[in-house]
Amino acid sequence: MILFPAIDIRGGKAVRLIEGDFDRETAFDIDPLDAALRWQDAGAIWIHIVDLDGARSGTRDNRSVIERIRANTSCKIQLGGGIRNSEIIDELLGSGIDRVVLGSIAVTDPDIVISAVAIHGERIAVGLDARDGKLATSGWETQTDADAFEVAKAMGEAGVEHIIFTDIQRDGTLTGPNVDALQKMVSRTRANVIASGGIGSPEDVHGLSHTGVSGVIIGRALYDGRIDLAQLLESIPHA
Repeated sequence: MILFPAIDIRGGKAVRLIEGDFDRETAFDIDPLDAALRWQDAGAIWIHIVDLDGARSGTRDNRSVIERIRANTSCKIQLGGGIRNSEIIDELLGSGIDRVVLGSIAVTDPDIVISAVAIHGERIAVGLDARDGKLATSGWETQTDADAFEVAKAMGEAGVEHIIFTDIQRDGTLTGPNVDALQKMVSRTRANVIASGGIGSPEDVHGLSHTGVSGVIIGRALYDGRIDLAQLLESIPHA
């Protein structure tokens, strides 16, 4: 199980939101590179970055910040947020980003995802962000009727190898992951499922070991000091 320390970037800073609410933001690092270096020093192999401004409006105002993280760390980078066409996908992967996460377009234009997977293979992940099993898009501000589990099944059949499943109502709350939904997601798709949302303690991470998820994204619990990343990495096999 791979641990992905998360860096959410808004306005050039590393922040965390509660339940995806842009009005419930806490800023942690003025320079997100400081967070990236901290997670690298703790032993992280992957870092999960979300461009919140990109996810919300499609802008790429945080591009230079992300480029600095890429240039100054050796960790693999998984990046999502506002990646909505093949040109941006190609550009990011060509610039050294190891894996891109396609979110909104998995609902609005799944053919772009399928085409990207055919070209880039496992360097393409799909982010499925749900409230009560229904997907939200555009930085979680647009609620759809699309069923997260049906979309996950279709994406797996189309060749997507990695799906990041976020329970929006748990995200940033530290109240624990939605284990039932994660188990259902694992059972419905061929893709590897990465858990996101609600992680508040090392016990939450260890408790996911029986669900079949391939990885866990950890955000606020790291910044709040509830989880020591180095210690947790030592306790997780193959992390």
